[in-house]
Amino acid sequence: QVLSLPIVVIVHGNQDNNAKATVLWDNAFSEIDRVPFVVAERVPWEKMCDTLNLKFMAEVQTTKGLLKDHYFFLAQKIFNDHSASFEDFQSRSVSWAQFNKEILPGRGFTFWQWFDGVLDLTKRCLKSYWSDRLIIGFISKQYVCKLLSTEPDGTFLLRFSDSEIGGVTIAHVIRGKDGSSQVENIQPFSAKDLSIRSLGDRIRDLGQLRNLYPNTPKDQAFGSHYNSECVGAE
Repeated sequence: QVLSLPIVVIVHGNQDNNAKATVLWDNAFSEIDRVPFVVAERVPWEKMCDTLNLKFMAEVQTTKGLLKDHYFFLAQKIFNDHSASFEDFQSRSVSWAQFNKEILPGRGFTFWQWFDGVLDLTKRCLKSYWSDRLIIGFISKQYVCKLLSTEPDGTFLLRFSDSEIGGVTIAHVIRGKDGSSQVENIQPFSAKDLSIRSLGDRIRDLGQLRNLYPNTPKDQAFGSHYNSECVGAE
């Protein structure tokens, strides 16, 4: 008899995501002297933030963790509340159901399924971009519109897709001759897409993208991520 980290036995790959959620929750929030298999049903949101941050950094193998703005976006997502302040969320607790049972409004997946998809995508395709702080990632489409609407034509940023699991999308501003602005979101790129052509090369290909928000020329921001063969062929 020995103590170990939590173990979950599954019989099919489609149970993998739920198993990872169970292990994460048990490992992060169980008490050392607990009754076997008993874990809190609700935990402070602040503790959940620490857990998500540690999980993200360990999985992606990066030293660049989640920031305050990221936590705020994640809180709005898991609590389905866009009116509360950052401080309001700090005093709340989050349930296992909110984490991994309840389907997010208007979606076909849970909070954990979405977050795990982001983890997998970042680990496989976006590690260097995230570590260079080129991806805001955890930000709502509505807030992106607010940020970009006053920026020059061609200003863009990268965020994780809300509508798809494991997707990253590029939001960019188009400014008309009359001065009006429109923010467009490019169809999200999946890990499969980015294995065919990297994110850096895709950004390089898109002529309508000029400056990474707030004002860094895209070649300066992403130049080190361009494929050298593509640069030589230009």
